[in-house]
Amino acid sequence: MPAVIQVKRGTASQWTSANTVLAAGEIGFETDTKKMKVGDGSTAWNSLGYTITDGDITGVTAGTGLSGGGNSGAVTLSLSTPVSVANGGTGITSFGTGIATALGQNVTGSGSIVLGTSPTVSGATLTNAVITQPLVTPTFSTNAYTLVLGDQGDILLASNGSTAGTINIPTNASVAFPTGTQITIIQTGSGQLTIQAASSGTTTVNSTGATATAPKLRAQNSSATCIKTGTDTWYVVGDIA
Repeated sequence: MPAVIQVKRGTASQWTSANTVLAAGEIGFETDTKKMKVGDGSTAWNSLGYTITDGDITGVTAGTGLSGGGNSGAVTLSLSTPVSVANGGTGITSFGTGIATALGQNVTGSGSIVLGTSPTVSGATLTNAVITQPLVTPTFSTNAYTLVLGDQGDILLASNGSTAGTINIPTNASVAFPTGTQITIIQTGSGQLTIQAASSGTTTVNSTGATATAPKLRAQNSSATCIKTGTDTWYVVGDIA
């Protein structure tokens, strides 16, 4: 006959009531929850953490992520194959410092990771993050260039050779840049560039230029930043004339 090994057992309420101190390495089993604890010879039952058992980690299904059982300690998951979340999915909805470490970031506090067209992190402080903006758009020739949504956060190297040109700021109805948008323009040619509203009387441009509503970059290699502060209100600051 095979040997039969029995461990101390009882219902969860019985264990809680008895609050037994298990010997080092001794196992205590809850017959109703199917969970167990391993003693250390000094810690009472109610202060011991559960070992991980079947059912402690559940809900590993597409779109729902992980939900924990009764384990009160840290849980380390080792994945033999990569896990991916489709763009716009909701598989990962919340995090603590553990998941942040796994992602190679230092995160303090609590918050949420929102996965969509442009993933965002809210409610937390990120350090050592890799920022892909601003982008530098290669030099382009322009007689009259109107800013597009893709210019948001970019550095535009603009030139029309030795001929003067204009950079036009569109109305919010035409291009809905978010308030707070910043776009830096560098005049790489000798032709002076003017920054102005694409639609006079609709978009307000403010600056310290000689013509406040249509400032000019002072000289070749001068730069200025266009900052949106309201629905159709922009400020232009920098090396302007």
